Amino acid sequence: MTRSTDDVLAELAALRAQDPPTHGGRVLAYVYDSGRADLDALAEQAATAFLPVNGLDPTTFRSVAALESSLVGRARTLFHGGDDVVGSVTSGGTESCVLAVKAARELWRAADTARATARAAIVLPTTAHPAFHKAAQYLDLDVVAVPVSVATGAVAASDVLAALDGLGDRAALAVVSAPSYPFGVIDPIADVAAGAAARGVACHVDACIGGWVLPWWGDVEPWDFAVPGVTSLSADLHKYGYAPKGASVVLHRGRERHAAQYFATTAWPGYPVVNPTMLGSRAAGAMAAAWAVGEALGDEGYAELVARTRAAASTLGDAVTSISGLRVVGSPTGPLLALADDGGVDPFHLVDALRRRGWLAQCQPAMTQPDGTVLPRTAHLTLTAVTGSVVAELADALAASADEVRGQSAPAPDPGLVARVLTDGLPDDLAEVMATLEAMPGDVVRPALIQVLQAAIDPAIE
Repeated sequence: MTRSTDDVLAELAALRAQDPPTHGGRVLAYVYDSGRADLDALAEQAATAFLPVNGLDPTTFRSVAALESSLVGRARTLFHGGDDVVGSVTSGGTESCVLAVKAARELWRAADTARATARAAIVLPTTAHPAFHKAAQYLDLDVVAVPVSVATGAVAASDVLAALDGLGDRAALAVVSAPSYPFGVIDPIADVAAGAAARGVACHVDACIGGWVLPWWGDVEPWDFAVPGVTSLSADLHKYGYAPKGASVVLHRGRERHAAQYFATTAWPGYPVVNPTMLGSRAAGAMAAAWAVGEALGDEGYAELVARTRAAASTLGDAVTSISGLRVVGSPTGPLLALADDGGVDPFHLVDALRRRGWLAQCQPAMTQPDGTVLPRTAHLTLTAVTGSVVAELADALAASADEVRGQSAPAPDPGLVARVLTDGLPDDLAEVMATLEAMPGDVVRPALIQVLQAAIDPAIE
């Protein structure tokens, strides 16, 4: 049966009404709000103009080639790349990271004919984004995870380089973050990049979260292509570039490295296929919106948004120091804070109490590292430019939430919880769920998580 336009749009509006508010600064993860309605309107108009365009073939849709060239050029300049730095616009940080790993693997193999069928490996801190584990699974590489400091969330360059040495000629890539998502800490990029280069190993900087923040943050050690030995870098336009979801860049030092991320074939009777990214057909709307937002903001606009974000992060960090039983992990650089129990405030209970007050933060489970040390469970807060307009209210909510849960014992794992979630869905309070997942062995929790997500999108039974 057909439905009227008004009826269809009304149902979509009803579905969106069930979501957390994506504007206003109350969702402290997943979304990035500039607080500027004019930028949202511009992005919508730009994306709409490019809805029918297919980025599969930029030689046909030359507008795509022009937009991509401009975005890559802007990123190259921002991240101190020379004329030899080239790259692509991708659908997001995960795709950017996967392509960086693919390029490193291809060049590692090409360096020695004996490696054509060998298994390469990548070295990364335990705080590196799971996109690199995903890339390793997809591309058949091993991962060597290097423990970080339990107190600060920082990795030691010497430990990363020792891991490279332990792999010998199997090491294809070292990964560092600017900053890491869990704790907001910038890895020792200069030392790792120099050590990797001395060993003939590529070095990727994952700046997906920090790429459009750190250039204007101030007091930041060199972390991008200004650092010798950095061979590739990823940065998301749909995070602090304030573009809609579906836009990131991956840059490489050298055309050969960029070419290694491509897929090309003539092994069928159709048109020659050349894909710079994981996708074939590519939506151009997010790319157009990212370009438009960047043009409208310019460096001055981004600097102002970052200044507002930094002020909010400073204010909130100071507020946490006055809350008994709570601490910020380490010394983050940028707009991410991880709050840990400092004697009486369980982070999982804290996240639930914040949600009851209208704020959405993320639970980050404790993690046992390869050396047996345990990173603490934390509450994660992603702050944006709009946070500055609500930071006093957020600080009050944090204090009140901490008061509410202070002294409550950490939630106990419940072995039967997964089965109930599959039947009844997730409860509003997630402390017990997260504690259960935290306690389960990895080979048990991963299939359980897949089942939960599968169940969330299973079609209704007629």
